[in-house]
Amino acid sequence: MPYLSRIRINPLRAESRKLLASPREMHAAVQGGVPGPPEQARTLWRLDPDNPHRPQLFVLTTDKPDWTHLVEQAGWPDADGEHYAIRDYAPLLQQLAPGRSFAFRLTANPVQNTSRPDKPTALQQTRIEAGERRRGFRLGHRTATAQLNWFLSRTKRWGFDVPTAPHPDGTQDPHDDTPRDIRITTRQRRSFGKGLVTAKEAHVVMNSVTFEGRLHITDAALLTERLLAGIGPSKAYGCGLLTLAPLPESE
Repeated sequence: MPYLSRIRINPLRAESRKLLASPREMHAAVQGGVPGPPEQARTLWRLDPDNPHRPQLFVLTTDKPDWTHLVEQAGWPDADGEHYAIRDYAPLLQQLAPGRSFAFRLTANPVQNTSRPDKPTALQQTRIEAGERRRGFRLGHRTATAQLNWFLSRTKRWGFDVPTAPHPDGTQDPHDDTPRDIRITTRQRRSFGKGLVTAKEAHVVMNSVTFEGRLHITDAALLTERLLAGIGPSKAYGCGLLTLAPLPESE
């Protein structure tokens, strides 16, 4: 049974700054809240820094977690209020049906696969010369336009589409292809070590992008699969978690 959690993070604590600065460290902290062997615990997580003084960590787990250690290390353990919330995800999944609309948020790592990069790095060039190209190279999209196109070109396979944005008077033209009701709220290039000194590629570089907007469900089964399995690569580093929220009744 899946669970969605929200944990408050105190950015002023030393341990918090360590977690906020390193997706690898945050991933380890998240795995520490899930029972069972780490290799069997499938988790998705996302850090939402809407309020920089109180960032929130969202985590989707297959088993019920315990976030006591995160509160003690990076929260407000002695303060009043709800330090974290854990909700059964099944009620939301049961609401999914073709034709329904939701607000959404997704932090993803938009990438493309190519057999020969235009400007290969030294390591990529070495692999090319050695003939190691069976799987190709995964390159991140760097421009906002390319990142947005990456998202919009894949929504059908994810079980939804993004409708056109309403006009200022509140009307909407179903035949108008632009603009879509989606926006990029943050773009960030992250570079950090994997923590494996002997690894062949011990460094991770990723371009994380947060998308927000409105989606219209076309295939509930496909959308359910993406909600549970995540979208795109770099899921261990805070990418891939798609969350939904009800739209205002006026919409």
